[in-house]
Amino acid sequence: MLNLIIRFCVKEPWLVVLLTIGLSVAGWVSFKSIPIDAIPNIGENQVIVLTPWPGRSPKDIEDQVTYPLSVSLLAVPGAESVRGKSMFGYSFVQVTFKDEIDFYWARSRVSEQLGSAASQLPDGVVPQLGPDATGLGQVYYYTLQPPDEGMGLAELRSMQDFVVKYELQAVEGVSEVASIGGYVRQYQIEVDPDKLRFHNVSLDKLAMAIKGSNLDVGAKTVETTGMEFIVRSKGFLGSGGDKDKAG
Repeated sequence: MLNLIIRFCVKEPWLVVLLTIGLSVAGWVSFKSIPIDAIPNIGENQVIVLTPWPGRSPKDIEDQVTYPLSVSLLAVPGAESVRGKSMFGYSFVQVTFKDEIDFYWARSRVSEQLGSAASQLPDGVVPQLGPDATGLGQVYYYTLQPPDEGMGLAELRSMQDFVVKYELQAVEGVSEVASIGGYVRQYQIEVDPDKLRFHNVSLDKLAMAIKGSNLDVGAKTVETTGMEFIVRSKGFLGSGGDKDKAG
């Protein structure tokens, strides 16, 4: 067989040259037209459902969240398998679909099924869809460097969450921007147990009082001298005890 190919190439050199040129052009056109990923996504066609339930043990989450969700999501059309994972405070349910099923069609079907499955979950537990990208879609990492005059980790995290993140999410093709590091701004209240017992106040009552006080309250309007004034009370917690920064 090899001898026949060699004889043909010797007898028909121009035909061999034309075939080589044709194959080269076809290969170049295919290279330009076919999309090529730097890191091919070989993951399964799956949709992840994340359900946070803070403070609960894996056993409680397995019985009251993961199992009901897994049973309900088995009815999603085109689903090949449903796998659940229970962790401390979190539940993960992975719904795997057939490769020929469109990814966004699968997400819409899972979202519809979650509407009926939510009625079987405990109060306050809200399942949510994971990002529309797999772990292999992480293509870019960056860090925020503080200026020479200095900037705290809380300020850097706030700039990331409220400025940089929104700008990057507006870029075409970006599915999610995950923030890592820094300090998320929060208010902490140090509770004295002895004072709570002295005033006969439970920790739940204290939490409800703080929650109720951190609200803006609107009232009616007051008309005077031909002008209308809106009456409202500002109750959001400020920073550093400054009342001007509240709200």
